[in-house]
This record gives sequence, structure tokens and C-alpha cells, in this order.
Amino acid sequence: MKKGKIIIISGPSGSGKTTLYKKLLAKYKDRLVRSVSVTTRPKRFGEKHGRDYFFVSPNMFEHKRKSGHFLEWEKVFDNFYGTPKKHVRDILINGKNVLLCIDVKGAKAVLGRIPRAVRIFVKTPSLAILEKRLKGRGSETKGVVKMRLDTARKELKEAKNYDHIIVNDHLTHAFKQLKEVVSSELEI
Repeated sequence: MKKGKIIIISGPSGSGKTTLYKKLLAKYKDRLVRSVSVTTRPKRFGEKHGRDYFFVSPNMFEHKRKSGHFLEWEKVFDNFYGTPKKHVRDILINGKNVLLCIDVKGAKAVLGRIPRAVRIFVKTPSLAILEKRLKGRGSETKGVVKMRLDTARKELKEAKNYDHIIVNDHLTHAFKQLKEVVSSELEI
């Protein structure tokens, strides 16, 4: 039986990576399986436990981390996120492909364990555009926007280490590029 592949999408907050990730899952629902992450952050309106994330307490997350439950885990903006190792392994063993939407540090951790993982970095054409998008959300304070931009500067330095870079200048164009990359990697 053919083993599946791991496709990782990373990029700064506000780059559009999550939107592209969701569109990709919808397009290739027969070829890609999403991994549901574990998080300590509060549930947002409309989110469901087990569908969007596994929402756990910081104590439960720490227990899972110490017991080796995660393929990768990181603290991101005051909350912990982790990818369940067994779930990913089961998907791969069954010959399916896993799509992860994780931060740069998490992607590096996965690559350390699974060197054949394909990494795709999503970015905006400029920091000014990224800042405009973050401010346009209207959901974050000036301090949070500044923190996200500072983090983005660090993450952008890692883009050169990825297999593919998608510049999200326009969602339709970026999605077309992403589909081409994934089609090539999965030989669809």
C-alpha cells in the first residue's frame, strides 16, 4: 500500500494561509485529510470541539505534551497548539495525505521527524499589505497587530527554507498556484 504524504502550509498571521488551506481541503476532499489540532485557546463563536480543534485546558495540554502525544507543538500568541501524532500516523499508514496548517516552528519540528513532508509558505506581497490586512480584521488591538507583525518579520526569514512559496496578492491567483503545487506533489 502506498503511504500518504504530509503537506504543510505556513505563513504569517494575515497572509491568508487558513483561507487557502480551507479552499484546498474543499477542492481535494477525496485526496487530503485535515489534522485536527489540540489547543488551549478559548473556543470562538461557531467552532466545535473535535471538528475545528480539540479544546483542552493548559494542564491537559501539558499532560499530553509530556506523554509524547504530539508530532509538534508550539506556544503561539499565549496559547498552546499541537498536532496529534497518532492521528497523523494513522492517516499516512492508510495511504491518505495529511494537510497541516501550522506555524513556522511547528513546520520545522515536523520536518525534523518526517523529512519528506512538503512545506508551502504563504505570504503577502509586502509587510505594508500584511499590516493593512491585520488592521482590517478589526478584531485585534494595536498591540496585538504589532506583535503579529514582529512575529511575521521572523517568519518571513524562514520562507527560503520551504519547498514552495505562494505570494497571496490576490486570493484567486494564489489558490491557482497552490492547486498547481499540490497537484504536482501528489501527482493528481
